[in-house]
Amino acid sequence: MRRTVLDNLPEGYEEGMDFGMIGYHVPLERYPKTYNGRPLGYAGLAAQKNRNALYLMGVYGLEQEEFREKRPATGKRLDMGKACVRFTGLDGVPLDVVARWPVDDFIARHEELRGARR
Repeated sequence: MRRTVLDNLPEGYEEGMDFGMIGYHVPLERYPKTYNGRPLGYAGLAAQKNRNALYLMGVYGLEQEEFREKRPATGKRLDMGKACVRFTGLDGVPLDVVARWPVDDFIARHEELRGARR
C-alpha cells in the first residue's frame, strides 16, 4: 500500500512519521507558516484493527462532496469519515485523490481556507 501511495504522490511532498502513522507532508522548508510548527499534512496511511485508513486532507471540507460523487464505482460501500477513507484492499483506495493536489495548489488551498477563517 505504501509503495502505491508513493507512486501516486505528486512531487514535493515528504514521507515521515506523523501522529503515529506514515504521513506525507509539505516540508517546513517549503511552508513554515503552520499554526503548530509541524509540517503541513497532506495524507496519512494507518493500519487499524480490521482495515487500513488513508487520511486525505485534500478531501476535508468543501471537496468531500465532490469526492463522494466522483468516486469510481468499486461495488463496495464507501467507508469514510471527514478526511479518512477506510479500506481493506487496494481496490478501495482513491489514488486519483492522492495525486490530485500538487504542492503549490495544496498550499494555495490551505492559505485560502485559512484566510476565510479569520
